[in-house]
Amino acid sequence: MRSDPADYELVAPGTLREVVALLAAEPGAWLPIAGGTDVMVQYGAGKLAARRLVSLWNLPELRNIEVRPSEILIGGGCTYTDLRQHTAVGSEFPLLASAASWTGAIANQNRGTLGGNIVNASPAADSLPALLAYDAELILVSVRGERRLPYRNFHTDYKKTSLASDELIRAVCLSRRFAGYLSYTRKVGARNAQAISKVSVAALGRTASGVVEDVRIAVGSVAPVPLRLVETEQLIKGERIEAPLLAMARKTAAAEITPIDDIRSTAKYRAVVVCNLVEEFLAKLGAGGPTT
Repeated sequence: MRSDPADYELVAPGTLREVVALLAAEPGAWLPIAGGTDVMVQYGAGKLAARRLVSLWNLPELRNIEVRPSEILIGGGCTYTDLRQHTAVGSEFPLLASAASWTGAIANQNRGTLGGNIVNASPAADSLPALLAYDAELILVSVRGERRLPYRNFHTDYKKTSLASDELIRAVCLSRRFAGYLSYTRKVGARNAQAISKVSVAALGRTASGVVEDVRIAVGSVAPVPLRLVETEQLIKGERIEAPLLAMARKTAAAEITPIDDIRSTAKYRAVVVCNLVEEFLAKLGAGGPTT
């Protein structure tokens, strides 16, 4: 049963200052909505509780991508199309650019926003493993001012976050320090786009004289939140990638994830695929293979 439009109120203040003032005045009363790609699915299915909605769409303070000497700031209201078409994002952060190209159809990419993807907090979201791999930071804004939060600390449990009721994501910050890293990303699903992932992996690695100097492996759809495989990374750093290490990395990665059976896949399949992809990434890293 579809929702009734008469049950909802939508306002569009037009400036970020007015939006955060509204959220502060009535904490929890207003649901911020940007592109609406997730909210409208719930609405169409009759599963969106009657709410008052405040539009963030096209707020200029949230739609800018600022390239600084040491970092890139991506406004929380930037769309996947914005990410795909931005030269610096594509050249310096290919994991994120690839994820943007996999998110829904072109219409979804034109409307869906990076901030919305983060706040929606689905462990299957395409962009989130990339943000973990890049050690992203979030700039959160409210009437109290701004604060920076490491993205790895944002998701606290399934569909739960560290975002206060009066806060919004103003920007996502990515450090410009990954030149020379091998980039690896895979989405396993019925299709790359227009399908929710069964498993996703975003990974970065750098070697020197055959020894792993740095490695970052993030996965989606295999835990209540998007996950960095910290123990697997620690196992690999400082080592040469050889057959015994690959076997140990598979075991360690399998122990770090908690996949489930659902309509899209099984826990057993997800665990096997994660191990296969981690091994594939490490084999490419050890061989000094091309970025993907």
